[in-house]
Amino acid sequence: MKITFNEEIAGALHFERPIVALESTVIAHGLPHPRNIDTALQLEQIVRDAGAIPATIAMFDGEIFVGLSGEQIERLATDKDVRKLSTRDLAIASARKLNGATTVATTAMIAHRAGINVFATGGIGGVHRGFPVDVSADLVELSRTPIIVVCSGAKAILDLPATREWLETNGVPVLGWKCDIMPAFYSAKSKLSVDERVDTPEDVSQIADARRDLGLTSAILVTVPIPAEFEIDSTETEALIDWALKEATSQGVSGKDQTPFLLKELAEKSGGKTLAANVALLENNTRIAVQIAKGLNY
Repeated sequence: MKITFNEEIAGALHFERPIVALESTVIAHGLPHPRNIDTALQLEQIVRDAGAIPATIAMFDGEIFVGLSGEQIERLATDKDVRKLSTRDLAIASARKLNGATTVATTAMIAHRAGINVFATGGIGGVHRGFPVDVSADLVELSRTPIIVVCSGAKAILDLPATREWLETNGVPVLGWKCDIMPAFYSAKSKLSVDERVDTPEDVSQIADARRDLGLTSAILVTVPIPAEFEIDSTETEALIDWALKEATSQGVSGKDQTPFLLKELAEKSGGKTLAANVALLENNTRIAVQIAKGLNY
């Protein structure tokens, strides 16, 4: 896989400085303009301010880039021709010289192949509600890519118990950052337990070291509760999601278009509460990811 690194990332890899990978689907399809570009730049600044290097990942003209310029981030935020690229789409986009934003699956895969050990995102994909055979490629990639993913669990619009079961069945350890219960994206708690609580970057590093020594190849999922001031009560969240799912069904929205549609509908129906929560957990997860990246032993 040919990857183009910007000068900052190339230097960080050479001198083994801590790097945090960031996805680009949230820029192109997850947040409205101009909130998307503001958030993308803020996440990169959070990483730098905390002493690491941000590596936002995307594809332009069929070429994979790790570490983007301000102009490239603006293109992701404003161009209408940016594809949402999961792993199945990479070869097509590369052959057709397309522009694309990377999902959790493709970001994890590319980051690992680039030599980056930690990746921060909002929420992972999972098993879709009412369609147990509709499993996000995010889960498949997490089961086979040894990277540390910092998130707030799976997106709340998904079937969280089924997603948790899938992760267990496929050998992906779920850690709780200073918590014993798996977060539920907009809510700090679900009814699902984590495999182990971790309270420090050293805790995560020890588990990552053991994974490497044992020759295991799955990701480690570090789940972080949303900051309390942005948490949305689970009862309110479920009512909003039920409404948004009915809207998606009535309008025939499905497949990879469903998640962006649902997030947009939730933001509008909640008066912006879900959008504020989404940005807050992205920023918080990025701060935690930097701590973990700086604490690794490799």
